[in-house]
Amino acid sequence: MPRSERSPLLLAGLLAAAGAAHFAVPRQFDAIVPKSLPGSRRTWTYASGVAELALAAGIASRRTRPVAAKAAAAFFVGVFPANVKMAVDWRHRPAPQRTAALARLPLQVPLVLWARGVARGGEGRS
Repeated sequence: MPRSERSPLLLAGLLAAAGAAHFAVPRQFDAIVPKSLPGSRRTWTYASGVAELALAAGIASRRTRPVAAKAAAAFFVGVFPANVKMAVDWRHRPAPQRTAALARLPLQVPLVLWARGVARGGEGRS
């Protein structure tokens, strides 16, 4: 399978795994939901998990891939505040955890670019 065909499926797999994790271990996601959001943190955790699963399904399908990949890019931007909150909250944790939280911040950029690239590569294909 050529790289151009694997890339969307890898992105869909990443989103599916992350979405499933929101249901398998929701407590860790609840902890990074910004307090400024209204309602229950668990509701936001589950909603973001559903969104990731839906994005994964959309990217996996050639027909919906361009729109779903653009939505995934927007989603990655939208969850950035949760990653910032995690980095701030974990600033006093042991070095490995603190490093992991800080590393998530710049990783959003390649995720956004990856999703945008998948959106461009999927346009016009059947």
